[in-house]
Amino acid sequence: MNIDQKNPIVICVLGKAGAGKGTQVNLLKERLGLNYIGSGELLRKRKEIKDFTGKKIADVIDKGRLVPSPVIFALWMAELEKIRNLEKNNGILIDGSPRKILEAYLIEEAINWYGWSDNFKIMIIDISDEEAVARLLKRAEIEGRADDTEEGIRKRLGWYKDEVEPVIEFFEKKGSVVKINGEQSAEDVYNEIIQRLKL
Repeated sequence: MNIDQKNPIVICVLGKAGAGKGTQVNLLKERLGLNYIGSGELLRKRKEIKDFTGKKIADVIDKGRLVPSPVIFALWMAELEKIRNLEKNNGILIDGSPRKILEAYLIEEAINWYGWSDNFKIMIIDISDEEAVARLLKRAEIEGRADDTEEGIRKRLGWYKDEVEPVIEFFEKKGSVVKINGEQSAEDVYNEIIQRLKL
């Protein structure tokens, strides 16, 4: 792996529900020692602090709603600051964000602030809607997740189209997007990521 401590790679991992983002993020963390920022994990930790914001986050998550971008961004910034102060930085994985166009602007400014903009990538693990539906319905049979009904899956895919695809278009204009074929084995997806991102 080519590591530039002064200019580490920063990868935002996006993809539809069922694309296999979690699998690839875990492989990249384990095999390459990349620093990890996951909005879901940060929110789960923050809601354990029983102040106003912690209670509000818990309430919003319990109702299946989205936590506002400024709250997410405050959590990101604290994590980015910690990483910036590390002596050794193999690179950074940001999991599942930016998910709205506002977050795209915010994260771009944050990456510029920390001096990492030269090696910033938006990685899309790309699968079709039909593949996403098939995978998630299969997962529902195994795990029994309540939101993995066809109606629920289609709703999430609609949200992805409305909110996340404009983010992808924003970064495509800047030449930052790398699309990976998610409709292959997990190991083949990983190998394509390594090859395309020159990790």
